[in-house]
Amino acid sequence: MDLQTTIYLFVGASFALYIGIAVWARAGSTSDFYVAGSGVHPVTNGMATAADWMSAASFISMAGLISNMGYGGAVFLMGWTGGYVLLAMLLAPYLRKFGKFTVPQFIGDRFYSNGARTVAVICLLTASITYVIGQMTGVGIAFSRFLGVSSEMGIYIGMAIVFMYAVFGGMKGITYTQIAQYVVLIFAYTIPAIFISLNLTGNPLPQLGLGGDLSGTEVSLLSRLDQVVTDLGFSEYTTTSAGSMLNMFFFTVSLMIGTAGLPHVIVRFFTVPKVADARSSAGWALVFIAILYTTAPAVGGMAKYNLHQTVNSAVASGGDLYAPEASILAEGRPDWMKRWEVTGLLKFEDKNGDGRIQYYNDATKDEAVLAKANEAGWKGNELTVNPDIIVLANPEIALLPNWVIALVAAGGLAAALSTAAGLLLAISSSISHDLIKGVFAPNISEKNELLAGKIAMAFAIVLAGYLGLNPPGFAAGTVALAFGIAASTIFPALMMGIFNKKMNNTGAIAGMLAGLFVVLFYVFAHKGIFFVKGTEYVELVGGTNGFFGISPEGFGTVGALVNFAVAYVVSKLSKEAPLEIQHLVEGIRIPKGAGAPTGDHS
Repeated sequence: MDLQTTIYLFVGASFALYIGIAVWARAGSTSDFYVAGSGVHPVTNGMATAADWMSAASFISMAGLISNMGYGGAVFLMGWTGGYVLLAMLLAPYLRKFGKFTVPQFIGDRFYSNGARTVAVICLLTASITYVIGQMTGVGIAFSRFLGVSSEMGIYIGMAIVFMYAVFGGMKGITYTQIAQYVVLIFAYTIPAIFISLNLTGNPLPQLGLGGDLSGTEVSLLSRLDQVVTDLGFSEYTTTSAGSMLNMFFFTVSLMIGTAGLPHVIVRFFTVPKVADARSSAGWALVFIAILYTTAPAVGGMAKYNLHQTVNSAVASGGDLYAPEASILAEGRPDWMKRWEVTGLLKFEDKNGDGRIQYYNDATKDEAVLAKANEAGWKGNELTVNPDIIVLANPEIALLPNWVIALVAAGGLAAALSTAAGLLLAISSSISHDLIKGVFAPNISEKNELLAGKIAMAFAIVLAGYLGLNPPGFAAGTVALAFGIAASTIFPALMMGIFNKKMNNTGAIAGMLAGLFVVLFYVFAHKGIFFVKGTEYVELVGGTNGFFGISPEGFGTVGALVNFAVAYVVSKLSKEAPLEIQHLVEGIRIPKGAGAPTGDHS
């Protein structure tokens, strides 16, 4: 069976599975729509949470970033997984004990203010909408390559699939769909990694293969990779960092508290029956996430090695990388390169007219590298590879079977669609439950609220699709913006709401607005993007000239500190929280008896 037919079968079967689950688990009440009736088992909730979290950024982009950044990519692994530790220890049990549906509802009730609820909704919408742009872009990339359609058509198809299972199924349908999507994406990620690790090192465990020796040699994979990339003018793979130590620290913390503050992740802990289940499901989510996250460094490193080996035969032989016959003939380049060239994410330009592909860092400051390149007649780097294709192209680079390539296609789409659905539900519930029911029409019937939720979901899908088709100028910085807003607004408000019983509404609102303003200003002022110069990750725009060298991706930590400081000062200068609110906070923090929460804090 040819590759394209195999891809159609795998992707089509996965879509049929998602739609079938949605029909089976359709929501019949607001509780089903918002929190799946709070009846999800902690293990299955952990699996759904993992799928909700492991978006196109985790599945498609993370290994590509690690491949380009090397050691510096560890900030994503530490930050994103660390966020779940914070969730499990500091937020999930207490929010579940509160017994309501959404984050803005907690903030509105805890700070006894519709103003606080509205500010929380604004922060949630800004973070979620900017984040969902990346998911729709990931859907477009995967569709354009694997299904032979334009990225625009891919986004339309993705919108239709999400509409079918999210609007009708709500959180109940999304939860069980995400469980299926997790199974698809984790097999799609790990099976190619196992194949590639066996091919390169003879070890079936990629996590161990990365640190092992190349097959038939006594040379470690990482040491050979370091030698190759430095000889070609790139930074050493195992030591490259993401800026200064201060920036790495702030970047990691921002990712951690940003993860702990993302509303589509937090809402998953309202779906379990008991308080203890919230913490348990966070632990299970960490286990399921760790399977992919511990594999990602191996995928990134091995993909980088295979890519260099593909275009330069001396990589495997240990010969002269600059020898004329070492570079691959352009006419003889493999089919996978030609297929990705059609997407525009891989580009080749024969600058010196020798009919071969030279892949090196022509922007290096290493004079020895430039001298070797000039002596060999090279006139600049001729291959540009977008980091986002690393995972999707990995099985093709390694010449794996067609069914593995098709599985990766289905996995990439599952990752993007699962997170998009979670984000869209967070957007929908903030509009229907927090604004319409919580502020404008508190007496709305359950039936009408459910209808409003489905209409809001449909509207959110259309908006997400539009932004995916017409990304705003700041689209490249959307991850920085989403994490920065969650880190600087939602996370501090939740922490102070749970652990500072005297924090009042004035302080909370002032803190959220201050954190939001600081992060928006910094991200937009510095664009907040990764950029590639030639073929190598260089730095973050604004990273070296910003506030103490802190990148926009790490500025969420500063925003959080500003939030805490402003909230504390303003609360001290104004009337403390009412006594009944202080008792409510104590009731959340200090369990009295066992059993499921009722949501009644009278």
